[in-house]
Amino acid sequence: MTIHLPAPDGSLRAYEPRTEPLAVTPGTPFTSRTVFSAAHVVADPFADTNPDAPAVVDWDATLAFRRHLWSHGLGVAEAMDTAQRGMGLDWAGAAELIRRSAAEARAVGGRIACGVGTDQITGGTLAEIRAAYEEQLALVEEAGAQAILMASRALAATATGPEDYLDVYGHLLRQAAEPVVLHWLGPMFDPALAGYWGSADLDAATETFLEVIAAHPDKVDGIKVSLLDAQREVDLRRRLPQGVRCYTGDDFNYPELIAGDEQGFSHALLGIFDPLGPLAAQAVRLLDTGDTAAFRGLLDPTVELSRHLFETPTRFYKTGVVFLAWLAGHQTHFTMVGGLQSARSLPHFARAYELADGLGLFPDPKLAEDRMRTLLALYGVNQ
Repeated sequence: MTIHLPAPDGSLRAYEPRTEPLAVTPGTPFTSRTVFSAAHVVADPFADTNPDAPAVVDWDATLAFRRHLWSHGLGVAEAMDTAQRGMGLDWAGAAELIRRSAAEARAVGGRIACGVGTDQITGGTLAEIRAAYEEQLALVEEAGAQAILMASRALAATATGPEDYLDVYGHLLRQAAEPVVLHWLGPMFDPALAGYWGSADLDAATETFLEVIAAHPDKVDGIKVSLLDAQREVDLRRRLPQGVRCYTGDDFNYPELIAGDEQGFSHALLGIFDPLGPLAAQAVRLLDTGDTAAFRGLLDPTVELSRHLFETPTRFYKTGVVFLAWLAGHQTHFTMVGGLQSARSLPHFARAYELADGLGLFPDPKLAEDRMRTLLALYGVNQ
């Protein structure tokens, strides 16, 4: 049956929902790329809470979604931006998430890397920022997970220049037990991170970033770049020391960056692979066979959806990710920690549904249609 979806101008457009999902099944481990999906958290819809209170997480549903990702061969990037770190999930909640997810990863043989930041403090001296990082690094290492050194709002506010970044990151890398992933998150994802690495000039910031890596190449497994600038990522990865991976975090240009060129390629650590998980896994397995054209043919059509979910203000992309998880049946409700389900408009949701349905992302298209109709009715849209 036709469903009528609202457009930004207030009109309704007719859409014919898809009746069959894309046929995707779990397969063999990847051989050509290392691929992580940053994963969202599922809120407890019955919690008597509010946006200012600590997050209340539905642990069963949250861990079930991680098992879904692992079943398709994807690694899980835990307690990252996609999990609403710093946007509803505080350090206490993130610490519990890391412990539980790392234990689940061990139980099922899944790969996991976890975010290490400084969000237990809001500011402080460089010594206090180092100590906050150290506390989180110790927890992640004790949990048996790989560490991802995330960008720090506190460091961005306190640092007076590149030398402060060199000092803090050098200190952390020297004591890391295993090679870590360094994360450069751009201000489009978090405005508080503007001027990271000691300069608002991205060329100057890049030089400092590379200096950190060059001083400790044995302690850097890779870098995750989330600047939404494909050429800058390509230029950066060509300058990395041998053996240091580039994990694309570019949710606008990921197919071309993962496919690569004659001089190299990017691995992946992406928020968009939360809703795209099974399809992304199938695409990477095509790449494993050397069929780049088939990889691009499957993944290129997903870019329109990704660009829609990550449209300005980009930091609210988590709302669309959780919305699609609800439509896909991975959770029973559309409620988010911090009340973030209110961060996008009904026309935004309608377009996200249309694009995802067109790609065949919903395992049960009828369930997705019924839930979309429920949301429309809640907003007063008569069908």
